Amino acid sequence: MQTDPAAAPLRIDFVSDITCPWCAIGLQALEEALARIAATRAVELQLHPFELNPDIPGEGEPIAHYAARKYGVGADALAARQVMIRQRGAEAGLALAERTHVYNTFDAHRLLHWAGLQDRALALKHALLDAYHARRQNPARPEVLLKAARSAGLDPEAARSVLESGAYADVVRTRVNRWRARGVDSVPTLVVDGRYQISGAQSAEGYEQALRQFC
Repeated sequence: MQTDPAAAPLRIDFVSDITCPWCAIGLQALEEALARIAATRAVELQLHPFELNPDIPGEGEPIAHYAARKYGVGADALAARQVMIRQRGAEAGLALAERTHVYNTFDAHRLLHWAGLQDRALALKHALLDAYHARRQNPARPEVLLKAARSAGLDPEAARSVLESGAYADVVRTRVNRWRARGVDSVPTLVVDGRYQISGAQSAEGYEQALRQFC
């Protein structure tokens, strides 16, 4: 079956945060699913910001302290969870490093919004996810953000201006609050056609099955 050129693209909103490993896994699986349905339905993928931990300082918080404070998870349970996450990542084709810290992602989301204005949001998203989840880099640091921008094909000096000016801060806050108002309290969250919501990272097969309902 071929794509109907008269059909409107299927809108998919992907709400996520940079330091969420399930968001990296979910995006990888979603893109595989989109490739599988590409012949039957055009898709418009939109990335949206979400802050799981807006109060974490720029220097971050050790993952052990964070897991205990937020979830009541001890060292043994945390280690087992990390192993499970890396296994799920490997199944999705990702080499995830063991996380040591959780960081603030607000500036990363500001830069992602700017990248989206140039149709480079997905490329920057992948660069940021790789920086944090594969190389354990702090996405709150300007040098990490600028390197990611460069690798995504963006002008690093223009990116520096965005970071230093505080541009798009209100836009990011408004969008995060809008998703919270819609009941999103965990990520990744996928919204299909503005109404069908899928919470949590699914497999490529799971996303494909859900999306084929709209093809």
